[in-house]
Amino acid sequence: MNQPFSPALSAADLTEAQFDKLTETTEFQHLLQVIGERVEEFEEKRHIPRDVIDLMKKARIFRSATPKKFGGDAMAPHHFLKMVDKIGTVDGSAAWVSAFGSANTYTAALCEEAQAVMYADGPDQVFAGGLHPVQEATRVDGGWQVSGRWKFASGCMGADWIGVGIAGKPQGAEEGAPPTVMMAVAPAAEVEIIESWDVSGMQGTGSHDTTVTDKYYPDMWICERGAPGVVDEPLYKYPAMAYQAQVHAACNLGLARAAIEKAKSVSGAAKIAVGHARLCDRPYYLSGIAECEALLRGARAFFYEAAEEAWDNLMKGDPVTLDQNNMLRLSATNAARVGAEVVQRAYTIAGMGVISKKNPMQRYLRDAMVVTQHAAVTDIVLESAGRVLTGLDAPRGYP
Repeated sequence: MNQPFSPALSAADLTEAQFDKLTETTEFQHLLQVIGERVEEFEEKRHIPRDVIDLMKKARIFRSATPKKFGGDAMAPHHFLKMVDKIGTVDGSAAWVSAFGSANTYTAALCEEAQAVMYADGPDQVFAGGLHPVQEATRVDGGWQVSGRWKFASGCMGADWIGVGIAGKPQGAEEGAPPTVMMAVAPAAEVEIIESWDVSGMQGTGSHDTTVTDKYYPDMWICERGAPGVVDEPLYKYPAMAYQAQVHAACNLGLARAAIEKAKSVSGAAKIAVGHARLCDRPYYLSGIAECEALLRGARAFFYEAAEEAWDNLMKGDPVTLDQNNMLRLSATNAARVGAEVVQRAYTIAGMGVISKKNPMQRYLRDAMVVTQHAAVTDIVLESAGRVLTGLDAPRGYP
């Protein structure tokens, strides 16, 4: 039986077991129901509407990476990933946007004064970042002058804060030193959104372009991109790049589960032609369902095992090791790839009905392919992971 789970409760009020059951709460189950009823609307509008973002807030998604110091949950990644995974079983775009509940690990690198302003109205703050391509910024007294246009600001239509990627030389930098890559953050109302998102997969993510012109960002709203959080809590010692890879990969775990269940639902489909067996009477279909189930369960086990092992190290007061970080990256890439493969296999064995534009398999397939294109889970990760596994030097910037 689902239990009400008041968002007013602070992280300090919750036990580890309660965190593990966040997907069973009344608020979360209501969110899933609403998402399921409105998936076509998301695709038509090309973003997740704010009233659904508000439901995500009530389900604790957008306080998951807020420091406990500011009333957030600073949740263990393996708990948050299960939330994204579960939403992915209903809709890929909603899962992708919910994944940015983890993005406050980026803003945790801002000074505490800035974070106090961010969370002055509560811990449920939505951050969206269009950080590429990095734009040159000009150093001025007390801050930076910024102009430019950035791509892929997923969830920006429902964001409270938006970050952009800049590069420049801080005061006191050595002569000839390369520019520092940084993130500049401002209230969403101060950043223009250019509705450019015209894609086949993940249509509802609203990953539009953003732009500012000659905007002044005070130093307190600037941090080095990817820098660790300044708040001394375990989540902000968890590898940021690995976490980014994991939240996107979790979308494909959910989509794969949805595709398997859809394929199973048509097992007794009526015969199209005289003499043709039902799907459930065909060996290739039965073997295919079993193979899909085994592939998905294997990928999920590796994925969550790696996340829990890294978190356990942090709970013991130890840093995440290179080998553990490598497993985080490898397991995330594997989950994204296997998830997409399972969706494709389920699509292939599920009969002629999947070719209909209204069949959800079409959406699962399109969305899963987008996940595999994200830079954090592409095939180059496999090569880099192999180098670490064989004792070679890790490539620059990895893991």
